[in-house]
Amino acid sequence: MDLQLKGKNALILGGTRGIGRSIADTLAKEGANVGVCARNAEQVAAAVTELKALGVKATGASVDVTDGAALKGWIASAASELGGLDILVSNAGAMAQGNDIDAWEKNFQLDVLAAVNAFDAAHPFLEKAAQTSGDAAFVIISSISAAIADRADSYGPIKAALIHMAKGLARQHAKAGIRVNVVSPGMVFFEGGVWHMVKTNMPEFFAQANARNPTGRCATPQEIANAAVFLASPLSSYTTGSNLIVDGAVSSRVNF
Repeated sequence: MDLQLKGKNALILGGTRGIGRSIADTLAKEGANVGVCARNAEQVAAAVTELKALGVKATGASVDVTDGAALKGWIASAASELGGLDILVSNAGAMAQGNDIDAWEKNFQLDVLAAVNAFDAAHPFLEKAAQTSGDAAFVIISSISAAIADRADSYGPIKAALIHMAKGLARQHAKAGIRVNVVSPGMVFFEGGVWHMVKTNMPEFFAQANARNPTGRCATPQEIANAAVFLASPLSSYTTGSNLIVDGAVSSRVNF
């Protein structure tokens, strides 16, 4: 299926590993030019080299997304370097667990404020792209944890805030042709990721967590990326304000 992404320009926050990297790779394989940012400069450089090898323009920088000015500056610079911006993906997350003030602040600053600042900086570029082609997209990676409250924890409410924000942005900017959607994954396993560490350090808990999922396994980053890239593509031109749950049916909620 042609996702009509060839020649589009996309920026991914947290785009060097896991879900973010799979999104960047998938976009590039569909012919989109890609920019990635993350904290680790070596990982950014490696990602850019590998993305360029896929035959598209690629750029990247080491950016602390909690630094609003630095993030906005990179988005403006990268969008100009690529020749515009059609797609913005906010994937960066603190993954802080717990109900203490430190966890709340880390999750809020990295997950929510980074998304707010990123969209603020990207908005004029996205609006121009929508005026030109009729479509632009902002995709946020949240979590099924937004719908789960087994105990008081900062992580789930922060992820829920992203979903709420996305709906508001979707309604606000629909007439301008800017679509805003969310992908909420369940457990995602990749080398060096959270569930890899759980498997290594708490194998019994890892096995129990997988057993609770009807599929009996974690998702791969690629399975989440497939959903995100489809929502970012013009093929999803009438889909905005949605929260696509990709969790292997581990959640029992009815999402309507």
